[in-house]
Amino acid sequence: MNFSSNASMVRPLRDTFQTAVTKNVVVVALCLSINYINGTLVHTFFRHRIFSENPRYILFIHMVLNDMIQLTIAVLLHVISYAVFTINVSLCCFLLMIAVFTTLNTPLNLASMAIERYIAICNPLRHAQICTARRTYSLIGIIWLMGAIPILPDLFILLATEPLAFFHSRIFCQRDSVFRHPYLVEKKNISHMVYLSFVWLTLVYTYFRIMFAAKAAKSDARKARNTILLHGVQLLMCMFTYIGPLLEGLLVYLFPMLVLEMRFTIYVIVHILPRLVSPVVYGLRDQTFCKYLKNYYVCSNCNMSQAPQNVTSLKPLPQVKPLF
Repeated sequence: MNFSSNASMVRPLRDTFQTAVTKNVVVVALCLSINYINGTLVHTFFRHRIFSENPRYILFIHMVLNDMIQLTIAVLLHVISYAVFTINVSLCCFLLMIAVFTTLNTPLNLASMAIERYIAICNPLRHAQICTARRTYSLIGIIWLMGAIPILPDLFILLATEPLAFFHSRIFCQRDSVFRHPYLVEKKNISHMVYLSFVWLTLVYTYFRIMFAAKAAKSDARKARNTILLHGVQLLMCMFTYIGPLLEGLLVYLFPMLVLEMRFTIYVIVHILPRLVSPVVYGLRDQTFCKYLKNYYVCSNCNMSQAPQNVTSLKPLPQVKPLF
């Protein structure tokens, strides 16, 4: 059952054993496949210094790592909901906080990437001074801090209002079941609206500024403009996390005989498929990253058929101007 479903605690519906195994095998297989692709991108990033010194790639790989954590937690909660159904409240609270951190980090990271592209196109002479690797890592720290701001007060309120026995009890792990105070539910909705509004305004502003710069027919500006459009598409997919319960309720109402199937479909669309966007759009689309990925796989094949010294003799690829 979807850990984000509010109705799953009160409905007695459960999948058959064969269906439950099939769904979990599919979910785990997708998780391993996506994390393998993302892990390859992370490995490529840390193997080549050209990426670790570029703010654009630092922000990109941070988003990839963030997606890996978010996907792992989502799949873990999904499997737990089938295997044991309920878990200890303290453990559930820990997992939910990581899930909330990473969920809020994604749109904030997209906004940061859009701002970096805006500076690179609209203020290129100062880009190297403003967007340094050190400042980029500081920005990532700010992203995590901003991601923690909405959930940390919830934790303090939870500790202050709930009895100690509640933290030793077992519960179906979903946010509204742990942070169940009506004030916290309303605060969650407001914080999501504020964060998403900020990110949307940032993307719209940077897109139009870069679009005006693209009138000079510079290819870099057009590519950056297209990249910010992709940021917008990915942000739309991120919003599925917030409209998922509403969409699930609508589909359950329209197809009451397919409740479990609708929940599983919404779960895959909301929590798994968006994690596949980053490696496809930003990793495989980027010429530089793609060439180094090809070099990685060539080296892997060489390791299977040649001596190690032949692999290490490969010359590094020349730097190619990226697409985003």
